[in-house]
Amino acid sequence: MAEHVLEVTGLRAGYGPAEVLFGVELHLARGEVAALMGRNGAGKSTTLKAIMGLLPPRAGSIRFAGQEIAGAAAYRIARMGLGYVPEERRIFTDLTVAENLDVGRRAAPAGRAPWTPERLFQIFPNLAEMRHRRGGAMSGGEQQMLTIARTLMGNPEAVLLDEPSEGLAPVIVEQMAEAVLRMKAEGIAVLVSEQNLDFAAAVADRALILEKGSVRWQGSIATLEADEDVRRAYLTV
Repeated sequence: MAEHVLEVTGLRAGYGPAEVLFGVELHLARGEVAALMGRNGAGKSTTLKAIMGLLPPRAGSIRFAGQEIAGAAAYRIARMGLGYVPEERRIFTDLTVAENLDVGRRAAPAGRAPWTPERLFQIFPNLAEMRHRRGGAMSGGEQQMLTIARTLMGNPEAVLLDEPSEGLAPVIVEQMAEAVLRMKAEGIAVLVSEQNLDFAAAVADRALILEKGSVRWQGSIATLEADEDVRRAYLTV
């Protein structure tokens, strides 16, 4: 069995009096891509925020690289090697592409080739052409590329990726998929929150489906693609 870099058990979380997650259970192996799927409001983004320390969990265990991180500050979790790409991007709009990348720079673990702007520009050639452009002057798709590239500059062991294909042009979505596959090839584990089954099928090894704050189904992407009943029950609007 592959080593689990991330293990979540019994995770409960919410906002104010409203509970959103009810005992979420999931794991992620090194070099694996898992798609966290479900309709809007199922709890996908909340799960990623709770894992990352942006939302305090109310109960449960979150173990990353063998260490308990439930309740830890987000910056400490990031320094341990867990990257996070939020749906709302959150780039530094007053900084250039090159400066945004430099902000994310952290040393690579021993024995691993570090991510550099030059390597990232091979995945996102658009960024190479606008390395001196300020973030606020970029399109939404370009900002999404920059957010992923900045996260990789931190040389993470695992990445939480929230809705990377939402609202983007097909050519940009293809580059997002290539980036995820490059992460996998580098041995980085990726948990991607996604509603687009085509995108998930292009990058993920398996899928977990959330419904009302709990994992209701999990299995291989191929099984999900073939099971119309499951898709109708949990993914169609």
